[in-house]
Order: sequence, then C-alpha cells, then structure tokens
Amino acid sequence: MDDKIIRNKELNIYEALIPVIVLVAMLAYNVFVYGDDALSGSNQFILLLGGSVAAIVGFFNKVSYKSMIEEVSNNIKSTTGALLILLFVGALAGTWMISGVIPTMIYYGLKLLNPTIFLPATVVICAVISIATGSSWTTSATVGIALVGIGGALGIPLGMVAGAVLSGAYFGDKMSPLSDTTNLAPAMAGTDLFTHIRYMAFTTVPTITVTLIIFIILGFTFDTNGNTDTAAILEAIEGSFHINGWLFLVPVAVILLIIRKTQPLIALLIGTLLGGLFAIIFQPGIVSTIGGSEQLDFQSAYQGIMNAITVETSIETTSTELNDLFSSGGMYGMLGTIWLIICAMVFGGVMDAIGALSTISAALLKLAHSIFGLFASTVATCLALNVTASDQYLAIVVPGKMFSKAYEEKGLAPENLSRTLEDSGTVTSVLVPWNTCGAYQSGVLGVGVAEYFIYAIFNWLSPFMTLLFAALKIKIKELK
Repeated sequence: MDDKIIRNKELNIYEALIPVIVLVAMLAYNVFVYGDDALSGSNQFILLLGGSVAAIVGFFNKVSYKSMIEEVSNNIKSTTGALLILLFVGALAGTWMISGVIPTMIYYGLKLLNPTIFLPATVVICAVISIATGSSWTTSATVGIALVGIGGALGIPLGMVAGAVLSGAYFGDKMSPLSDTTNLAPAMAGTDLFTHIRYMAFTTVPTITVTLIIFIILGFTFDTNGNTDTAAILEAIEGSFHINGWLFLVPVAVILLIIRKTQPLIALLIGTLLGGLFAIIFQPGIVSTIGGSEQLDFQSAYQGIMNAITVETSIETTSTELNDLFSSGGMYGMLGTIWLIICAMVFGGVMDAIGALSTISAALLKLAHSIFGLFASTVATCLALNVTASDQYLAIVVPGKMFSKAYEEKGLAPENLSRTLEDSGTVTSVLVPWNTCGAYQSGVLGVGVAEYFIYAIFNWLSPFMTLLFAALKIKIKELK
C-alpha cells in the first residue's frame, strides 16, 4: 500500500505542485495580514488548509482517506523525539534564567566591549547572548539596541553596527540548542538536534570567522571617539542577580555531555536540574519570589523551580532594556513551535501519502543531476520562500518536507539538508524587508534593511559557504 501511494503514477508534477503553490500563496497573504503575529496560530491553520488541498488532489488520484491519515500519523510519530527535546529546551531556558547562568553570560559578554575593537566585539557579544538565549530577536531588541546607540555615539555608521549585531545574533541563533529554528530544521530533515549542530559547525564556523576578519578590517577604516558606557546595564544585572563565575559550571557540564555524545534528552534534563540546583544556591531571593513567597523554604523553592520550568517567568531589573531579555516562556513558550511542527507534519504527511513529495523529488532530481545541483535547488527554494512566504519558519518547513526524499534518494544523510535549511532559510530572512524578520529587526534597531544589508555579512555569506562546501564536496555526509 505504501509503495503504491509513494509511487503514484497517476499524479503528474503539475498536480503535485498545486498544494505547494496554494500553500505559499495563502501563507504569503496570511503573513501580510497578521505580520509578526502570524505564528500565533493562523500560519498553523494555513498548513492544515494546505493539507486539505493536498487531500483533494489525492482523492482525484485514487488515494484513500485512511492512507492519508496513516501517513500523517507516521509523520507525527517520527517527530516525537524532536517535540520532547523542544519541551526540555524550554525547561532548561527557564532554570538557566532564574539561576543567573544566562545573565552571567551577558554580564561578562558586555565587559568585552572596547572602543578599538568595537565591531568584532559587537559580533562576539551578540553571538554569546544569542547562544545563551536561543533568540536573535531578543538579542537585537535588548543589547543590540544598546550597541547601535553606543556605535552611533562613537561615530560608526549605524548600518555597519546593525550588520555586526545581526551577524552575531544569527550565528548564536543557529548554533544554540535553545533556538526554535535550530530545533525545527533537524525535525523537518529527519535528524537529531546535536548531530545537526555539530554538522552545521563545519560551514558556520568558517563563515563567522570570515565575518569577524572583515569587521576587524572595517574597524581600522575610521577613528572612534567617546566611551562605551555600559556601567548602567552592568549595574542593573548585578542589582538583580548574584553574578558568580561558578555558574559557568552548568553550561560547561552540558557542553561536555554533548561532546561525549550523551543522548540529547538526558543532557537537557541534567542541564535543567543543574540550573534549578544552582538557582537555589545562588539566587534564593529570585526563586522564592517566583514561588510566591517572601522567603525560601521547601515549598517556595519547589514552586519557583517548577514555574521556571513550565510557564512564563520574568525578572524585573532597573533597566527597561533588560526586562524583556530576562524572561523565559519555559515549556509553555515552546508550544507554538510544537504546534507548527505538528501542522507541518500533517501537510507533509498528506503530500507524502498522495505521492506528491515523491513526484516533486523525482522532478528535482532530474533537474539536479549532481549533488551540487541538489544543494543549489534547496538554497534557491529557501530564498524564494523567504521572499514570497515572508517567514523564516516556512522557509525551513516547506523545503524540508519537499527535499527530504530527494536527499535520501541521492544517498545523503539528513543533516546535509538540515544544515542547508539553516544556512539559507534561517539567516537570509532578515535580508528581506517584507519578511517578518526583516521588518522586525529594522524596526527594533531603527536601521533600514537597505542600510545594514551589505554589513550583515554572516547572513548573506552563509548560503554561499554551504554551496562552496557542496561544490568542493567538503563534509558531505552519505547515508550508511
């Protein structure tokens, strides 16, 4: 039955593309209407509508309803591990916030500021903060704004500073296990989170290295005047958290577990529990407050840690810039991404059941006679969706489902696809003015996309780097 569905010879390429074209058109209009709020639920329902269109095409091509539901069920089942990891990522982010792990990373990151190396320092600071928080949006909306202000006071072109902020922020967003896109890409491609991150480092590290070199050179092209005054921000962090170098033991422990190839769920669980333990030791006042008590006892400690793990928590500081940064959604905050993945699996499952993915993959393989051609087709599709559908998540979800079978048939491991999705889908979204990311970042930083485009070096260099690796056949892993 499955073979008959996958090899549905009655379905031609034009019929197979109907659901994709309709989906992209509906998503583009939905993002136009809802803007940044499109991910609150409307995009998810559009994916279900796209699945309905695919089902109608399937009915006309003699595919049964039962077969479609079975394939959807198999698709959702295949993402069980990814969904659990997302929940644990939210839990870990919560305990790392109230324990002071993330604030400590930010505190020492800001101390790296030096007027003579302002631009590369900006890249590094934003990278560290984005890795710690898993969010390029939060990084640019908090420290990014401060850095743009400092850069302007030093006489550095704002587009250049914004480009440095976004380069660092999106590097961290890509490499952080806390990032939703970093979890979404391997879920769509069919690999696990930490395999994806390790494999992505092959192209991402050279790209950020080139970016840093260029910003170091740019730093010598003008004189800087004034002082980088971050005293108020540092004071606000110290006023709300007990900053201590011992807190770095928590992320170091998780990194060591990852290096030793510990199962992701185990590593994240240990990181979450360590974060909770260190919160009680170093931030008892914060834990008791979140637990709804004036003093720390067993019950308030339990409630404080559980609230940080499961629901939205925030910590007020004397700096309004930092208040948004020092908040976490916990496991609850990951439900939107989980919802998106489930709906994407419904669309992908129906497309798979009616034979559309197989038909599209076969057409793509005919066009892409080489491995490089397949990588180039993936990059082009991600870029096209960032322009047309105006959303980075959709630039990962749709190509991920469309190309997974093509990579498999070429004998390529799924991490090739997940890496390419991030190298071309995640990072280039900020380069499109009408994309949700481009509109958000330009609005938050107060710098137009046209101003920072050329200086967002990491963002536009990433797809070229992944194509270079494909052309030279560097680190192209094959299926065992």
